[in-house]
Amino acid sequence: MKKLTIMMAALFVVALQIKGQNMALTTKQQALVAIAANEAKGDIEGLKASLNEGLNQGLTVSEAKEALSQLYAYTGFPRSLNALGTLQQVINERTKAGLRVEPGQEADPLPKDYDALKRGTEVQTQLVGGQPFTYTFAPQTDYYLKAHLFGDIFARNNLSFADREIVTVSAISALPGCEPQLQAHVSGARNMGVSDDQLRAIPTVLEKKVGQEEAWRLRKTLAQFFNEPAAEAALNFQLSALNTPWPKGEPNSAYAQYFTGNSYLAPLDGGIANVTFEPRCRNNWHIHHKQVQVLICVAGRGWYQEWGKEAVEMTPGTIIAIPAEVKHWHGAAKDSWFQHLTYHKDVKEGASNEWLEPVTDEIYDKLSSSSH
Repeated sequence: MKKLTIMMAALFVVALQIKGQNMALTTKQQALVAIAANEAKGDIEGLKASLNEGLNQGLTVSEAKEALSQLYAYTGFPRSLNALGTLQQVINERTKAGLRVEPGQEADPLPKDYDALKRGTEVQTQLVGGQPFTYTFAPQTDYYLKAHLFGDIFARNNLSFADREIVTVSAISALPGCEPQLQAHVSGARNMGVSDDQLRAIPTVLEKKVGQEEAWRLRKTLAQFFNEPAAEAALNFQLSALNTPWPKGEPNSAYAQYFTGNSYLAPLDGGIANVTFEPRCRNNWHIHHKQVQVLICVAGRGWYQEWGKEAVEMTPGTIIAIPAEVKHWHGAAKDSWFQHLTYHKDVKEGASNEWLEPVTDEIYDKLSSSSH
C-alpha cells in the first residue's frame, strides 16, 4: 500500500509538471501566437482573453504593443488600431483591479545617421535566405517593405526577429487566402531563428486559443514546406507539436479489435503503460472487474465517459480513477492526439477486463463537436 501511495504521488507530480510544460515555445511566445491570430481575425473578445493571459504570464505592455503595431503591415491599420485600443482597455481594467501590468522596456532609439533602406535590405535578405530580393513589379512597394517594414519596424529591439516572425506566421495563419505568404514566412521564420519544433508547436496553440481552422491552415502549409503528405503530416505534426516526453510505443495490435482507430502501447516500469491514441481513436465500452483503473493524461486532449453519465474532457494533468464494475470508454478527441498513463490498483483475485460494444460515431461525434 505504501509503494502504491508513493507511485501515485510521483505520477501526480509528473502530471502537474506536464500540464505546465511550455512545449517548444516559451509562455510569452505562446501568448504572442494567440494575440497575433486573434488580432488578424478581428476577434476582440478572443484578443482580450489572450492579452490578459499573456500579461498574467509576464508579457510586457511594450512587447504586446510592439506586436500589435507591427501587424498593421500584415493585417491593415483598422485591425491594428482596434487591437491597440483593446490593449489600452485591458491595461485600464487590470490597473483598476490591481492585476499585474509590466510596462517593459521600449525600443532603443536609432542613431541619427540610421539608413532604414540599407538596414531593411539586409534584414529582408536574411529573411528570404541570403538572396537579395527586389519586387520590380511594384518598386514603391519594394521600398515600403525594405525601408519601413524591415528597416524601421524590425529595427526596434523590444522584440527579437524570431518573435516577430512567430507573430507574423500566427497572424497570417488566421487570414484565409494568404497561404503563399504564409509559406514564405514559414521559411523566413526559420531564417530568423525560429526552430522547426517551435514552428510545429504554433498550430497547437492556435487550436487551443484561437480555432481549428487557423491551426489546420498552418498545418497544411507546414506539410507542404516539409514535403510530407498532407493527411499524414497533419497527424505527425500534431503529435510532434505536443513535445511529449512519453514514448509512442508500438502498434497496439493485441487489442486492436477493441479499438476504433489506431492506438500504440509503451509498457513502462512498475506496471504502468503509456497508451497513445491518434485523433478519433477510442476503445470500446468495457468493464474492469475486481480492480480499479487509473488514467493520467500526459499529452493532447481526450475523453473519458461512464455509462449513463456526461463525458469528461481529459487534458494534461487530468487524473481519473475508474471504479471496478463501471462500464466506460476513453480515447482521443477528433482533432488531437492523446496520451495517458494507465495502471491498476486494488486488484483482487480473479480480476479481469470485459470488452463490450464499440462507441458509436453518433455518441462520439456529439462529444467531439463540443470540444471547442
